[in-house]
Amino acid sequence: MLASERDQLWGLTVTTIGYEEIGPNDPYPTRGHADGYYFDLQKGRILPEYQLLYIIEGEGVFHSQTVPEAHLKEGDFFMLFPGEWHSYHPTPPHGWKKYWIGFQGRNIDDRVRAGFLSPTKPIYHVGFNDDIVRLYRSAFEMAHAEEAYSQQVMAGVVNLLIGMMYSKERNRELKNRNQAHVDMINRARLRIREELESSLTIQQVAEDLGMSYSNFRKLFKEHTGLSPATYQQDLRLQRAKELLTTTDMSIKEIAYRLNFDSPDYFSSKFKIKTGRKPSDLRNS
Repeated sequence: MLASERDQLWGLTVTTIGYEEIGPNDPYPTRGHADGYYFDLQKGRILPEYQLLYIIEGEGVFHSQTVPEAHLKEGDFFMLFPGEWHSYHPTPPHGWKKYWIGFQGRNIDDRVRAGFLSPTKPIYHVGFNDDIVRLYRSAFEMAHAEEAYSQQVMAGVVNLLIGMMYSKERNRELKNRNQAHVDMINRARLRIREELESSLTIQQVAEDLGMSYSNFRKLFKEHTGLSPATYQQDLRLQRAKELLTTTDMSIKEIAYRLNFDSPDYFSSKFKIKTGRKPSDLRNS
C-alpha cells in the first residue's frame, strides 16, 4: 500500500492487507507472501510496522520475543509490533483462514505508550464476529480499488478493529470473572443515571448494594474506567449542557438542581470538563 507524506500526517496509514487460507498439512509460510514479509519459521522475523491478524477458522501457534509459545484458535486476534521478533504458523492438522492488515503511525504509537496495547499481550480472545470479518473485507476491497483518499478510510477501519478487539475482550474478561459483579455495576449505573437530580450519594448506592464503598469503587472503576463519583459528576455536567441549551433556567438554578455545592463550584467543574464557562455556552 502506498501512502503520501500528506497521508502520514493523518496519524495512521495502512501498509498491507490480505487474506490467507492454509489447508491441513499445507506447507507454511507460503511463497505468496509479499516481498519483505516472507519468513522462516525457525528464524522468525522482525517487521518495521504493526500488523493485526484475525483467525476466522482453524488453529495455530504464536511466539515472540516477549511471549512464549501460545495457542491460537478461531476468533483470536494477534498483533505484531514493530521491532519485536516473532514467528507463527497454523497447526498442520487444522490449517487456518485469516485476515491481516498492517499499519503504522503516531496514533498507534501513542496507544502503545499509554499501555492500551503492548507486545507483552499480543493475543486477544474475542470469538468469531461477522462485523469484524466485514471490516477486513471492506478494507481489502478499498485497497484494491485504490480510490483517492482511501488511506483515510482504511485508517478508520483499523481504529475500529482495534477498538472492537480491545473492548470485546475486556468485556468478556469482566463477565467471565463474575457475572454477578457485572450485573451489580450495571444496576448502579442505571440508578445513578435515573437520579441525577436527586441528592443520591455514591456511599448510599454502595450501601444499598450491600457493599463497602471501597470495594464498590474498585469494581465500578474496573468495569467502566471511571470512579463512580466521576461517572456521576460527568453525567450531571452532561445534563447541565442540555439544560443550558434547551431551557431558560439560570446557571444558579441549574447548579442547585443538579446538586452541586454552589454555582461557583459548578462553573469551575463545567469549565474543567468542557473548556468553557456555563455562561459562555449559554451566550453562544
